[in-house]
Amino acid sequence: MRDRPVFFGSELYRTSSYGGTHPLRVPRVSTVMDLSRALGWLPDHAYRRAPRARAKALCHWHDPDYIAALERVERTQTVSAADTQRFHLGTVSNPVFPEMFRRPATGAGASLLAGELLGLGQATVVYSPAGGTHHGLPGRANGFCYLNDVVLGLLSLRHHGVQRIAYIDIDAHHPDGVAHGFHGDPDMLMISVHEEDLWPRTGALMDTAGGAAVNLPVPRGLNDREMRHIRTRLILPLLEQFQPQAIVVQCGADAVVEDPLAHLCLSNNAHWDCIADIATCTSRLLVLGGGGYNPWSVGRLWTGVWATLNGFEIPDRLPDPAQEVLAALSFPGHSLGRAPPTHWFSTLRDAPREGPLRDEITERVALLRARHGLADRYALWP
Repeated sequence: MRDRPVFFGSELYRTSSYGGTHPLRVPRVSTVMDLSRALGWLPDHAYRRAPRARAKALCHWHDPDYIAALERVERTQTVSAADTQRFHLGTVSNPVFPEMFRRPATGAGASLLAGELLGLGQATVVYSPAGGTHHGLPGRANGFCYLNDVVLGLLSLRHHGVQRIAYIDIDAHHPDGVAHGFHGDPDMLMISVHEEDLWPRTGALMDTAGGAAVNLPVPRGLNDREMRHIRTRLILPLLEQFQPQAIVVQCGADAVVEDPLAHLCLSNNAHWDCIADIATCTSRLLVLGGGGYNPWSVGRLWTGVWATLNGFEIPDRLPDPAQEVLAALSFPGHSLGRAPPTHWFSTLRDAPREGPLRDEITERVALLRARHGLADRYALWP
């Protein structure tokens, strides 16, 4: 029997924002915490305050000069032209804001500690919705990600005795930072399902990151039926073949239809089904957040992830305390916030978003199955 999952969170996320015009101006982690508590799903014994990673721990992968610059810019709230050019700090994507070191260092601290707990057998499932900053590079910020907590968490698992790891990324964007960190690593299976031609425009179908990656770029409009095909015909057979000692999942919420930065059409059911099936493939599981820029869709989706990990039944209609959490949200500066539909307040579960199974999907899945010797093997998944 599995131990009860551990939830890493922090009150830091309640007041921290990238700024009034940035996509990460909206609350996300605090919404998941509040919704989970309103539903009775987050008792004190399941919740752990995420620790802030120290500079020394971050420098296991990040460059010391970069970490020093990130701390200095947070302290002074000023950035030089040299800082911007070298470290990409103070840009539109990676702005200067009051918690620009503390916030990502807290997400990184959660992933580092999660790797320790899982590696030492002190937990079997850890959930950190603040994690998943998969674009961060060793010496610079990249794509809203000042640090790469994913890489740090994977390295922590390795440090604590877990060698063979699968990393699955269902964010709408390709995890270029993780691919960089584990290029050519034979004991790392990285599977990424991401929108083609979307920033950072990496992760082409034929890109194996030195043999360590399986990349599936998908066309706009990806629907629940197509994601089910990908899950059952590619992701699960690859996991069965690879036999990882631990699995890390980046569960970005930007692949749902309401997200303003991507063009995919999933319902949150697709993410929950992925998490439920992947959880059966391992005795060590770390689930991270990632992208997601609509405050209602990301809060509902990530709260449902926590329910899925615990086996909680998701009600058809939310109780009043949970509805009050969602009703208090706003989406300033975006048309989606002007007249949000009532189901964003009253439910967690989206209506299924089925559709045609397009040839682009089946052909790419078939190519990857053949490349990895799955064509006539692993019939467990129909």
